[in-house]
Amino acid sequence: MKQRTAWAFLAPVTVYLALFYAYPLYRNLDLSLRDYTVRSFVQGDAPFTGLANYRKVLADPTFAPALLHTAVFTAVCLVFQYAIGLALAVFFDQNFRLSATLRALFLVPWLLPLIVSASTWSWMLNSESGIVNAALHAVGVGQVNWLTSPSWSLTSVIIANIWIGVPFNLVVLHSGLQSIPPSLYEAAAIDGANAWQRFWRVTFPLLRPVSAITLLLGLIYTLKVFDIIWIMTKGGPADSSTTFATWSYQLGFGNLLPAFGPGAAVGNLLVIAALVFGLVYVRAQRKQALS
Repeated sequence: MKQRTAWAFLAPVTVYLALFYAYPLYRNLDLSLRDYTVRSFVQGDAPFTGLANYRKVLADPTFAPALLHTAVFTAVCLVFQYAIGLALAVFFDQNFRLSATLRALFLVPWLLPLIVSASTWSWMLNSESGIVNAALHAVGVGQVNWLTSPSWSLTSVIIANIWIGVPFNLVVLHSGLQSIPPSLYEAAAIDGANAWQRFWRVTFPLLRPVSAITLLLGLIYTLKVFDIIWIMTKGGPADSSTTFATWSYQLGFGNLLPAFGPGAAVGNLLVIAALVFGLVYVRAQRKQALS
């Protein structure tokens, strides 16, 4: 009876995972291993091609720039989101007047729909009428083509994504700071440690588990960022801000003759990258627990 009850509770979760995780992953893998056209996609008679789509993607001239942009976009966003989020978390941990109110206001970028955030940044960074160029002009800096110049487009989407991701880091790291006993800071102060030493010797080491999960979740989210880049630059100009996420969409849905197979292959490369980093995190956590 108990075993049946346990299976009854597990059934909804199992069905949910099968329908919304396992089946989509299977379909995406099947797409990447067949030569799908619009007709065969509807009729389901696409010929099996093995790893041909993956070889096609790897040989595509867009692959190397997209890989570089994905790596740069992910690394820069993670570093700045974490650094700014940690600095704000330490700042708000002082519990001064209006601390809770200001902390709540910092959540606004995270709560806004991505289409609103991306559209707002597109307006702000507009070459002709954007507020950012207006501010730069006021201090004597010439016009910067943030969204239309190959030299600046990737920087523009990175700035927007950092702004969106900082609140998540702030919330998670601030909750981690709340779990550190004040007595440790008092003991460190008695031993003569200054503010920087208390942070580096007490705060930062005790935040490592929280920092690890924050960076892992940020990595998985940033790898698959699509909305911000597509709305602001559509991966251009001249593929200067194309990442694997936007390239996968462009291959599968951005052309009159969609390449479903190669698009799915690029998407699977993102899944593999996220899975590898996830396994590395689990392994590192296991080693830390054993030590």
